[in-house]
Amino acid sequence: MTILRTLVLLAATLSVGVGAGAYALYAHTVMPGLGTTDDRTFIGAFQAMDRAILNPWFLGGSFVGSLVLGALAALLCLGRPELPWIAAAVALHVVLMGVTMAVNVPLNDALKAAGPPDALADPAAVRAAFDAARWEAWNKLRVALSVASFALLAWSLVLHGRTDAVA
Repeated sequence: MTILRTLVLLAATLSVGVGAGAYALYAHTVMPGLGTTDDRTFIGAFQAMDRAILNPWFLGGSFVGSLVLGALAALLCLGRPELPWIAAAVALHVVLMGVTMAVNVPLNDALKAAGPPDALADPAAVRAAFDAARWEAWNKLRVALSVASFALLAWSLVLHGRTDAVA
């Protein structure tokens, strides 16, 4: 049971860390870079990246997978000192998923629904309607939530190691 607990907790920590890296990459590289492009390039590149991120690696491994692994780690650590830290990390991830589904995904979907950038009569209006500043502000919250969740899970690993070393 100790090995299973350790492996699940480690997998949860890693999957949250990978997700945190993805959100952070958008915050400090992707969106600032896209911000320097013309409207058609911005729309086309963002649409392409949004389609590309909907893959098993991100969805299954980081977005939903980290929640499942975190919940499983919590179940496996019931009654242990690391449980409150794991539970807090999972709660932060639930908030992150809520932000994503309530704000970022609808903005992404509206931009995709506008159609191919070359066919748009007014790409500037489509870009303005997307509201990159709003998307970026909420993404920065996702960065903070995911980094905090990662830190909590990392600390839970420390506690897990200390508890198992004593046992």
